[in-house]
Amino acid sequence: MLNNDIENVMISKDEIKAVVKDLSRQIERDYKDKFPIILGLLKGCVPFMADLLKELDFHLEIAFMNVSSYHGGMESSGEVKIEMDLGSPVKDRHVIIAEDIVDSGRTIQSVVELLKYRGAKSVKVVTLMDKPEGRVIDFVPEYIGKTIPKAFVVGYGLDYQERYRNLPYVGTLKPKIYMTEE
Repeated sequence: MLNNDIENVMISKDEIKAVVKDLSRQIERDYKDKFPIILGLLKGCVPFMADLLKELDFHLEIAFMNVSSYHGGMESSGEVKIEMDLGSPVKDRHVIIAEDIVDSGRTIQSVVELLKYRGAKSVKVVTLMDKPEGRVIDFVPEYIGKTIPKAFVVGYGLDYQERYRNLPYVGTLKPKIYMTEE
């Protein structure tokens, strides 16, 4: 059913699996002896973070924040809102933010600055997808799975009005889906 709404598959299930494996090897090299906090930004991070965690073979702590700048639309509103803060202290800890996509850069930059302000020893970002053409601030993630063009994508955690997160791949919607929505 959901597949009928997809115009184009941008990153297949198999490509995602390979990217996650590659990213996990990079992170293991850098963090295997540091006991970092892997911080997921809800909700979109869930599939990516879950798959990434399964590949990491070292001690780590898991934490989550719910931070948003989309508020249900197709473009960032520019307003970054913390809806749920993390419960773990980050002072003197290495933090790796697991993000599904870095687009405008506003949300991730705000979270990085907040964690540094709270005393994190280091803060780095691992993202499945980087969309540099959508950037409105200067921000480059340390670990990038795939660079994608400026397009609105759904699947593998990414949504349109809370739908399509459960697709096992990343794709673009057929225009009729969002053109008929109010």
